Amino acid sequence: MFAETLKKVVDNVEGGIAAVMMGLDGISVDSYIKLNDRVDVNTVAMEFSFILSQVRKAGDSLAVGSLEELSVKAQRLLLVCRMISPQYFIAIAILPVGNFGKARFFARLATPTLVAAL
Repeated sequence: MFAETLKKVVDNVEGGIAAVMMGLDGISVDSYIKLNDRVDVNTVAMEFSFILSQVRKAGDSLAVGSLEELSVKAQRLLLVCRMISPQYFIAIAILPVGNFGKARFFARLATPTLVAAL
């Protein structure tokens, strides 16, 4: 169920490379990889799970509300991370020239389906 939803997200985003659903503990629930030679999305998401945890804690201590989304743009990769529950997030990796807005949109759209399958 998770892989089908992740596949839809990646396939509908221009420049989509991969998507992973992961816990903040760094353990992957499921993933879909369209372009395997680009990047190891599971390792990238695992490293960013720690950052998401820290940003979430900072948001809580500053009373600005809960973390919803975090985006990182690097030379070879654009990563969109969206919290789907307090403990799980979806990370979408796209090419730097990919459609950032669509990645954000489809991550938001996939959230209810992924949450229902938890």
